Amino acid sequence: MDAKYGKVGTPEREEFRREAYAWYMSQILQDARKTEKITQQELANRVGVNKSYISKIENGYVEPGIGTYYRIASALGRSVELTPA
Repeated sequence: MDAKYGKVGTPEREEFRREAYAWYMSQILQDARKTEKITQQELANRVGVNKSYISKIENGYVEPGIGTYYRIASALGRSVELTPA
């Protein structure tokens, strides 16, 4: 991984970590939306954002702020739990 993404602590490695995390979170939200059998537009309406924003989140292009993330989770009938690392 160091050769491909840079050593731990480097800007390159941090960028990879951020992108990987955004993609991982996007898949969790997309899977939950599909489980609930609602469209991106329906989710956007429930959350109060536009469909393109939901699409960008689901494709890992945008990381929603914590408030938006909680609204999305709630709109999907999910909760977010913070636990000690």
